[in-house]
Amino acid sequence: MINKDFFAALADLEREKGISEQVFLDALSAALASAYKKQFEGETGNVEVRADEEKGTLRFFLTHVVVDSEEAQEGEITLEEALKKKKSAKPGDVLSEEFVPKDFTRIAAQTAKQVILQKIHETERDNTLSEFSDKEGELMSGLVRKIDMKNVYVELGKGQIEGLMLPQDQVPGERYEAGDRIKVFVKRVRSGGRNAQVLVSRTAPGLVKRLFEEEVPEIKQGTVVIKSVSREAGHRTKMAIASEDARVDAVGACVGNKGARVNAVVQELGGEKVDIILWSENPLEFIAKALSPATVVSVTQTGEKSAIAVVPDDKLSLAIGRDGQNARLAARLTGWKIDVKSESIAAKMEQQAKEAQEALSAALETADEAEETAETAGPAEAAETPSEGSEE
Repeated sequence: MINKDFFAALADLEREKGISEQVFLDALSAALASAYKKQFEGETGNVEVRADEEKGTLRFFLTHVVVDSEEAQEGEITLEEALKKKKSAKPGDVLSEEFVPKDFTRIAAQTAKQVILQKIHETERDNTLSEFSDKEGELMSGLVRKIDMKNVYVELGKGQIEGLMLPQDQVPGERYEAGDRIKVFVKRVRSGGRNAQVLVSRTAPGLVKRLFEEEVPEIKQGTVVIKSVSREAGHRTKMAIASEDARVDAVGACVGNKGARVNAVVQELGGEKVDIILWSENPLEFIAKALSPATVVSVTQTGEKSAIAVVPDDKLSLAIGRDGQNARLAARLTGWKIDVKSESIAAKMEQQAKEAQEALSAALETADEAEETAETAGPAEAAETPSEGSEE
């Protein structure tokens, strides 16, 4: 079989799909073996493809290992049968017989084609997993290819790998059109049966973190550290940061000159509000900052990782936020359960607690007095009562 165009096609396949020539030849061997067995039922040989790229030839052989036994297993031939084909055959020899694939029937050829396509598909999948296995948690730029059944398919990387953005990973209110170039966060790379899937997101908090890393050199250098991010995509994000260098203003670095850096991130997020919070080792102080833009009067710990934050009466709605969003994001950012109270309600609660404490103290004092009276009266009564059997 001589065909130089065949090897040129293999080179194209390697260049376009990243599938090596050897992988394809292995697939071809497996396909021909499957087809051979389909046509010649009961055949147990292995198919070997010998390629000579310089001559542009492919030769196909059916091989068997000679065994000294009455029954042959897969890929074997008994010594008795081998001697009929080659008089000098002995156990351990490999007998090769050349054959021409064109002698196959239509069904056998179709089987071979299916095996080859499956192998190519599996190799593409493995290449995708290999290429993107270290991309999880990274930011990538992609081109929207199509929208199907609410799923968005995004073309990623040089190899034009397809990323899948599920409905829950799409920002409410954002519209995606074929041809749009967008930035996505690589959530996970997984093998889904026959296909490799790269799951991408526009809603993940990690997207905001990676966008700031792109815009703020101090974050990339490690001078400014992002401690935590909480997000409700399309509405608001809170990001806690800290400076590893006392000379560097962490908040100023993230905001940038005239807000240039934070505005670039906000623009990529479609106008989503971003609160940049200065992280603190003191959890109560951190909670107070996390409730920004509201002013916090005081924060009191009430239990393990739970606290009450008191705000001015006119700032209560701002501290809680629409549908509790601000307080909810602050809780996620800090990892604490936060109960937000207005000053008047907090004062009333404090007064009620004080009154309850006073009432309890009074009750305990009354109980103590009653007990002392009982102890004093006891010996006196005992002295006035005559003993049994005494003379009158």
